[in-house]
Formats: sequence, structure tokens, C-alpha cells
Amino acid sequence: MGSSMFWSKWFSVTSQKIESPQADKDLRAVVISDVGCVRTNNEDTALFFRPASAGERMKKGYLAIIADGMGGHAAGEVASQMAVDIVSKVYYQRNEQVSERLFFAFQKANRQINQSANKNKQQKGMGTTCTALAVCDHKLYLAHVGDSRAYIFKNGQLLQLSGDHTYVNGLLEQGMITAAEALIHPERNVLTKALGTQSIVEVDITEITEHFEAEDRILLCSDGLYDYLSAQEIGTILLQNQISDAAAQLVDCAKQRGGHDNISVILAEYVPSETFQSLNITRQIG
Repeated sequence: MGSSMFWSKWFSVTSQKIESPQADKDLRAVVISDVGCVRTNNEDTALFFRPASAGERMKKGYLAIIADGMGGHAAGEVASQMAVDIVSKVYYQRNEQVSERLFFAFQKANRQINQSANKNKQQKGMGTTCTALAVCDHKLYLAHVGDSRAYIFKNGQLLQLSGDHTYVNGLLEQGMITAAEALIHPERNVLTKALGTQSIVEVDITEITEHFEAEDRILLCSDGLYDYLSAQEIGTILLQNQISDAAAQLVDCAKQRGGHDNISVILAEYVPSETFQSLNITRQIG
């Protein structure tokens, strides 16, 4: 399908009236990207964007992006960094509706990564997953390609918002294998979509109708996390800890269980504005 195509999917839910964003609320985030226990380089890029201007935060919101690059040493790092840089830049530069800005941002990132890979022999075949959540007016907007994941932790439950673009998930959706078989399938990490590997990519754009409220949390992560922890285990850690401790525990647990891949986590929640004192925490390891 051509890049002019635009579509939305909706995540079901109970409608609830929420007041428009209040000046007394702000988002804080914890971002950790760890090289893991086996690899020597980190091909993940994970960032949380909070506009400095209160007016810009009201108008265009916050943006969390995670990208897991591929293509060998250096090339994967280049692809994931390009994706995060381009998506964030285009998203905040354009003035359409949120979902449309995400769509155009992903299409531009795909084109530029693909062009760079075609021009540079050392980057040939590079690509990246990319998952972005925009938070605007207490609503979430998802743009997604690949198998990094976005979740919302709400009422003690962890709900996956993104669908994995993998060969094995395709088999699962067609009823050809069971969920238990999918977990141990030898090709479970084979992607069917990525940014940059083709000149055109279909992007999942989802307007999530469930509001993101004060007691909720959002989680974005690379497969280096969820390959080692079940949704129930992740939910338990989120339930029992503040987000800074929760993020560190999630990464540490994945490493204790092998850590064969890079591990990246973004956790975000609302806090009262008066307590927001540069609480955003970013940690890059490796």
C-alpha cells in the first residue's frame, strides 16, 4: 500500500468523561536502555519527549518512542537512532491531528532509513522496529512497526496495546499454533515488518479510546524485556513499586534470566506539577 494511505484502529473500552488536561498534572518518565549480558553494543534507542513549554505540552502532548535496530554492529544503532530522531522531529513540527502527525513521521523515518541503507554499503539491510505513544489531552495515540511493545497498566492489569509484526504472531492469529507454542517457537523473533527495510511500510496507527488517567502507567519495551518476563510478572512489579524502582527491577530481572538481547524500558505516569522537579530519569548502559 502506498504512503498516502491512512487508517486508524480503535482499542475498545468503557467511555468515561475525563476533564481536559489540568495544569496541575505533568508526566514523569523513567527510561533505561541496557546492553544486556551477551551483546557488546546497544542497538536499542529509547527516549521520552516532554516539551519545555506548557502550551506545547497542551497542544501536542508528550511522546515516548522505543526502537530496536537490526543490521549488524553499528548499522542497527544507526537505524534505531534515526527512527527516534526523525519521528520526534516530524511529530512536533507538523500541525495535523495527532494520529496523522505520527503517520507522516513514521513514513518519513522509513524513507530516510531505507535511502541511507541503499547508499551506504556498511548499512545495507539495516532496519528497526519503532513503537511510539503520544499522550495528549489524557488520550493515547499509538504508532507501531515491528515487535517492540506498548502497554497500559490500568486497574492492576497490564494491557498490551500493540500487536507484534512477527511470523509467529501471524501463525498464532491464524490459529495455526497455540500461545504456548508461540513462546518457544524457534522463529518467534522473525519480523514481518520493520522501518527502513523496504521503500514503503504499513504502519499501525491506533487511537486508543481509553483515557490515560492519574493512577495509570504506560510501558514501552523492546523484546529483550518481554522475552524473559510474562505480562503477569511485569504487572506484579509495576503494582508493587514506584516507577524508577520498577524500571530497574524489570531490566535486572531480564538480565538475571539471561539478558541475551539489549533491554530497553520506558515507564511514565502522571504526577502533580508542583512535585515535578526534573524527575525524568534516563539511564543508558552499554
